[in-house]
Amino acid sequence: MSRYDESINFYKKVFTLALPIALQSLITIGVNMLDTMMVGKLGDNSLSATSLANSFISVFQIFCMGLGMGASVLVSRYWGIKNSTAGDEEKEKAGKALKQTVCLVLRLDIFLATLFALATFFIPDLIMRTYTDKEPIIALGVDYFRMSVITYYFVGLSLVATIVLRSVGQVFYPLVVSIGAFFINLVMNYTFIFGNFGAPKMEVAGAALGTLIARIFEFTMIIGYLLLADKKIGFRIKDMIMKTGSLFWEYVRISIPVLISDGILALGTNAVAMVIGHLGETFTAANAITSVTQQLSNVVISGVSQAGAIITGITLGEGKREKTMKQGYRFFFLGLILGSLSALFIFLFSDLIIGFYDNVSPETARIAKQLMNAICLIVVFQGTNSIMTKGVLRGGGDTTVLMVADNIMLWILAIPLGILAGFYFKLPPFWIYICLKSDQIVKTIWSFLRLRSQKWIKRISTESGK
Repeated sequence: MSRYDESINFYKKVFTLALPIALQSLITIGVNMLDTMMVGKLGDNSLSATSLANSFISVFQIFCMGLGMGASVLVSRYWGIKNSTAGDEEKEKAGKALKQTVCLVLRLDIFLATLFALATFFIPDLIMRTYTDKEPIIALGVDYFRMSVITYYFVGLSLVATIVLRSVGQVFYPLVVSIGAFFINLVMNYTFIFGNFGAPKMEVAGAALGTLIARIFEFTMIIGYLLLADKKIGFRIKDMIMKTGSLFWEYVRISIPVLISDGILALGTNAVAMVIGHLGETFTAANAITSVTQQLSNVVISGVSQAGAIITGITLGEGKREKTMKQGYRFFFLGLILGSLSALFIFLFSDLIIGFYDNVSPETARIAKQLMNAICLIVVFQGTNSIMTKGVLRGGGDTTVLMVADNIMLWILAIPLGILAGFYFKLPPFWIYICLKSDQIVKTIWSFLRLRSQKWIKRISTESGK
């Protein structure tokens, strides 16, 4: 095969996986944007309350992503072995290890959802006070939390099941389910936030209820498919009580650093939200507008990142190390291109997007514009290092080193710089945001050097025990 044909096949494989994942992420962001815009009609306090409450809920989602993506490293590698030229015994071991990985990640997710549900039920007021000292915002946030207690189970299980299905190439069914959830959320929000169709006007609590109903639908369809219809993995309800044996420690070795790394990212994102929350209502509302826009511009990058982890894991499972290195360099330069395109998108459409929020104050709109300009710069680096650290390097099993790198660059560099910029030097919002995201720039350089070293390619065992 010529180098040109090889490149075409590579990009075809990447975008066959990435685009459905990106579209599903776009729909998820659309749901969040829908909540933000509808709640925005109720004023700055309601917008700030839902944004800050969702900052805590997003911590749970990031932890679930850590559990799921850690499992994805193993699932994609085992799937690659099952479809390689390995012997029948090795393929059988890989198939069993694949099922046990799914079992482990579902059990851990249920445990995690229980912890967050208990916290939300018993201490919603305390959680909100970590973000803001404004009593009206705290009260509205508590109302939102009351309707969100059981959401964690539906969100968490459907999220990790989706990641598992993607890891064996099943990307279209979760996309269809997300489309259905989007329209359900649209109707439910319109019904309960504003009290339409004879329903009570619940305002902020109505936004939480609408999201909950959509999540229940998503959970039923995704988990139902995994347990009843999927034939690639073949995981069934009875497998939830299977013995995981020594695979537990292999999962811990690979997945726990991913969980810790993404957990630290969640705490770091939360710390950023706390810094922003204490800078005032207008800054908080402006960030709520721009954070959705940043997610919107990053959907393709996120899809390519997950595709990178899957493709890297499968290729290594097939025993093709040299091919994996070539793919790694292609992913890096693809990240630079996609990051630049995202920056262009934000630059061209930032004014239009801010204009949608016609009920926010002029000061909120002014700060939002500064933050949009900062995102234009950061997204180039964020896109590139996301594809490398959350995609290629993670897919190679380099999870412990990535955990350490995330720790150092976020907590020793970005967060302190952001606090200094916001509270001591009182810099303009543009520079505060740049400082809070400075780790993205440093990680881009580091990830390229790590790729070149080849030390990121790790061996993964198929020994699953009894």
